[in-house]
Amino acid sequence: MTDQPQPQPQPLPPHPPTVRVFIALAPPDEAKDELASALQPVYEQFPQLRWNRIEDWHITLAFLGELPVATVPLLRPALAGLAASRPPLRLGLRGGGHFDERLLWSGVKGELEGLHQLAAEVRNLVRACGVAFQERPLRPHLTLARARRNEQPSVVRATADLTAFDGRPWQTDRLHLVGSNLGRGPGMIRYRDIESWPFNGDA
Repeated sequence: MTDQPQPQPQPLPPHPPTVRVFIALAPPDEAKDELASALQPVYEQFPQLRWNRIEDWHITLAFLGELPVATVPLLRPALAGLAASRPPLRLGLRGGGHFDERLLWSGVKGELEGLHQLAAEVRNLVRACGVAFQERPLRPHLTLARARRNEQPSVVRATADLTAFDGRPWQTDRLHLVGSNLGRGPGMIRYRDIESWPFNGDA
């Protein structure tokens, strides 16, 4: 009797590529520089925190989570149209705080009612595009750093050092669709603009 060839296991179909996505506003360079200057003593005092890169600072309007890459093009024309119809907002950075003693942030001041309205419109638009995401209440902030589980006291102390910060106001210029590598390994969190669109509506 001759040996019959054994069937070879078939490889599993590859998972479709995904990207972690959110929609955000970004402060201008002058506002980032002003806050970074105020943070210098905090950087030196708490080097063990996982500090976000200054070029990645942003104010999240809607966190969409992990999406198939093929879904992203569905959002582009809708977000472009929304930005074109909306006037810029006048915002600023002020003070600081923390979430669960693990995430350090700077607060946002200015046209907060308009900011909440913009976030609501962005989220409605995303749902209208058929993209499901977990709803989270909007708490306007700019994330600065994260702490490991044994470093929570550092975040609380760093918050106190930001209390007096009150940045100059600035005007939002673009709506950003952003991708990140958050949760994909131990390295530094990095963000990249997938695309952004100018605000061109009348005030």
